[in-house]
Amino acid sequence: MFSDAIRRELAAIVGAEWFLDRPEDLLAYSYDATPLHQALPDGVVFPASTAEVQAILRLASRAGLKVIPRGSGTNLAAGTVPVEGGLVLVLTRMNQVLAIDEENLTATVQPGAITAPFQAQVEALGLFYPPDPGSIQVSTLGGNVAMCAGGLRGLKYGVTKDYVLGLEAVLPSGEVIRTGGKVMKDVAGYDLTKLLIGSEGTLAVITEILLKLVPKPEAKRTALALFPDLTRAARAVSGIIAARIVPATLEFLDQGTARVVEEYAHAGLPTDVAAVLLIEQDGAPDAVNRDIERIAVICQNTGASEVRVAATPEEAARLMTARRTALAALARVRPTTILEDASVPRAKLAEMVEAIGAISRKYDLQICTFGHAGDGNLHPTCLTDARDSAEIARVEEAFAEIFAVAVDLGGTITGEHGVGAAKAGYLEWRIGEHGIALMKRIKAAFDPQGILNPGKIFAHTTRKRVVVRRSGG
Repeated sequence: MFSDAIRRELAAIVGAEWFLDRPEDLLAYSYDATPLHQALPDGVVFPASTAEVQAILRLASRAGLKVIPRGSGTNLAAGTVPVEGGLVLVLTRMNQVLAIDEENLTATVQPGAITAPFQAQVEALGLFYPPDPGSIQVSTLGGNVAMCAGGLRGLKYGVTKDYVLGLEAVLPSGEVIRTGGKVMKDVAGYDLTKLLIGSEGTLAVITEILLKLVPKPEAKRTALALFPDLTRAARAVSGIIAARIVPATLEFLDQGTARVVEEYAHAGLPTDVAAVLLIEQDGAPDAVNRDIERIAVICQNTGASEVRVAATPEEAARLMTARRTALAALARVRPTTILEDASVPRAKLAEMVEAIGAISRKYDLQICTFGHAGDGNLHPTCLTDARDSAEIARVEEAFAEIFAVAVDLGGTITGEHGVGAAKAGYLEWRIGEHGIALMKRIKAAFDPQGILNPGKIFAHTTRKRVVVRRSGG
């Protein structure tokens, strides 16, 4: 709990109505979108400007307060859960699009701006901001930057870090730094912009973002390819990339996911095949038509039972919306839905999906798998019940094996959700003991008191590495 003096000072900085510390008000900020993780903060504060963020961090630094930056709370790695209490710093009041520079193809935004409305605003000008996390309708751009969010269009367009040109950020001491700028080439010193992207609120608080825009694609088309088994679907993915075709979207859904999504969205997804590829291409009309035709042939040649091309923009939109509702659809099945995230090289996609299926059967769990097949990023999603402690213990063991398989296949424990508190114990599996030590030194250089987002990225103890024996491996 904060002292009366600290409560008065925080209320004076932001206004009494923008500081909360009653238990009933704190509950909503004790969790994010990550199941099984919850902790009450000591207070919540809503700054409206960089100057207010500075004042809050100066107070926190002086008093040794823990500070947890937060946007909309859509994080899936417990990255915004106040695991050590402290002050949750909610940036949703700082939500303006400050400028769109059509000459330089950039936009300057505050961290609380919501992703989807921002995209619609720039598209109305014939421009395009490609990153599209699954929480696009509610996620903040600042949260996307802090977690380096990915999304469905990552294969062709990249992820959030590829569109951030510069940042304004407040250090734990209250000092403001500005990184990057509108120039396209700049190698003046260390790239602090890229260092802050994906740092999960552990190094500084982002207060302004300079984003790169690109011209809006002229046309797009969408197709579904249906496969009787996972291996042929994976071969089609490899074949499309080998043919030098880079779709805007190349998504994978297993049968379990397709069934649940179709029951929820009624978008025309087939439910009687082992695997579905959802493919979208955009660009110049002639090129889009040519690519979709070539993709259809590749899928047929690799064993697709059927390839359907959306006949209208409305049909295409229904299919893409259905894919975006996967988490919401799966969440209806059982009380607790644990959406995880692992990436492997594309050539290992089928092996990874098959391993997830084997692990699901081994632990007697319902795990549905979908994800971004084009970049090897899968989302094994366990449908469970947090009240069943025995089943949750099996869930934890199963996901430990899934992460171990991903690393063994040359992949990683997270492709886009981040480390947060949920995966901190696995990080050393991916980057090694010396990598952890170096990252801790970087953290100490920015935040010597350790007040920013404590308990994230770095675990008190690393989980014991799991050894998984796979058939044929």
